Amino acid sequence: MSDISIARSIKLKHINTIAEILGIDADDLELFGKHKAKLPLHLIDEDKIRKSKLILVTAMSPTPAGEGKTTVSIGLAQGMNKIGKKTTVVLREPSLGPVFGMKGGAAGGGYSQVLPMEDINMHFTGDFAAIEKANNLLAALIDNNIQSKSRTLGIDPRTVIWKRVMDMNDRSLRNIVTGLGGMGQGIPSEAGFNITAASEIMAILCLATDLMDLKKRIGNIFIGFTDTKRPVYARELNAQGAMAALLKDAIKPNLVQTIEGTPAIIHGGPFANIAQGTNSVIATKMGLSLSEFVVTEAGFGADLGAEKFLDIKCQSAGLSPNAVVVVATVRALKFHGGASLKTINDTNPAAVKAGLINLDKHIENIKKFGLPPIVAINKFPTDTEEEIAIVKNRCAELGVSVAVADIWAKGGEGGKELAEIVAREAENQTEKFKPIYDWNLPIKEKVEKVAREIYGADHVEYTSDAEKSLTQVEKLGLEHLPICIAKTQYSFSDDPAKLGRPTGFHITVREIEIAAGAGFIVLTTGSIMRMPGLPSLPSSEAIDIDADGNISGLF
Repeated sequence: MSDISIARSIKLKHINTIAEILGIDADDLELFGKHKAKLPLHLIDEDKIRKSKLILVTAMSPTPAGEGKTTVSIGLAQGMNKIGKKTTVVLREPSLGPVFGMKGGAAGGGYSQVLPMEDINMHFTGDFAAIEKANNLLAALIDNNIQSKSRTLGIDPRTVIWKRVMDMNDRSLRNIVTGLGGMGQGIPSEAGFNITAASEIMAILCLATDLMDLKKRIGNIFIGFTDTKRPVYARELNAQGAMAALLKDAIKPNLVQTIEGTPAIIHGGPFANIAQGTNSVIATKMGLSLSEFVVTEAGFGADLGAEKFLDIKCQSAGLSPNAVVVVATVRALKFHGGASLKTINDTNPAAVKAGLINLDKHIENIKKFGLPPIVAINKFPTDTEEEIAIVKNRCAELGVSVAVADIWAKGGEGGKELAEIVAREAENQTEKFKPIYDWNLPIKEKVEKVAREIYGADHVEYTSDAEKSLTQVEKLGLEHLPICIAKTQYSFSDDPAKLGRPTGFHITVREIEIAAGAGFIVLTTGSIMRMPGLPSLPSSEAIDIDADGNISGLF
């Protein structure tokens, strides 16, 4: 059965019933039909948060199709509830870019899905649309101020870094020219689009603690410079009030359910190779306020999403995880062991052994944060017992707990072994979480620490443009902010072709962007794009709808 047919075979519970599990009064819900609701921020309780356990799900370096972190997160949460641990799964919202592009949807799969999956994958409760509108309002206000003769701030259009966004993969919009058409049509200037998930508004929404903090952060957005080299911020355009008003509902987390009726909170969706890659601070704290355990995920491999979750989100929000699950798949191990994408479903124990070096490094990295890593082998039908045994034996050699997660086929039942291990590790945690770097270090020292400790690089190089931007960061007094390194998800290096555990390489910082509102500095490496393109055969070609409104082709 396909994911969508499995989802349709489930009779969904009314969202009021899911709220009851968490002790939420029905009057507190803002309903979007029978199966979706917004949660008010007053339900967050800092005292309860301190008593709850936070479980992070990350992964080894993935194949282009991904290794099922979301599916494992959902299956684990279902498994936790089956063993008597009151658990909520807290996830990101899918972006339409991947849904219509290469990876497909992001609502899990098989018997470990969040529902209603069609709604979650397409539009959901309108959060992405609100973020898009807020982002583009600022772009319009900037251009209007440049055009204005009476209220101009003297912004130099050549220095404006703010781009428009849309939630779609469209490479043609990466670099454009606006303001063409003569008098009254604006000032001609170079511009461009990012995908909505890469917007600083998305990052701000996911790091804000409440509506007033959101508004303050929006006001702190750095726009560019005046013609006298003075920095300009969004607050000087009086943009923050209207932008925050557009986000007044988007800041509230969304409550849905898994196939087995486990509560699921879904909110925010920044990418992990270009942003912080985790759901909102508000959603995570909401889950911790309402449950004994929260299972959450961070995008791509542990070198990206987990590093940013731990070094940026946790430090910003005062969160401290209790355990980390590293998702491994036999196919990804083969990929990093030298097998081609065309053959990763073929039996190949030698390639599995060769690819263990990638998993080894991710395990090593999690331990550097003072956290107990637990390996979850996300089981695929093509896996053999011999191949799975190779992974288990390596984990035994490293003294790391491991479990096979047969959660696509069996749901929570297939996640019970993993759940038992996770609960035990989290409840018996002895070491204290420690970040890789101190925010107060100089930018280059912070980058060196991540590059050397997490990626395994020998050193870091900077282009001349990056060096100039670094000087700007220092002049603006923003050197104390954490760093968000944009890097390929396929390799520890900045070269996607260097698989496994590369050595003897350096990282090149190509450009630096200031995300003063979000509260971090973005350093771009390699050929990372903030507006992806569609593949030659996009997933959208398989998506259809019938006369009764039934959607097919989503996965």
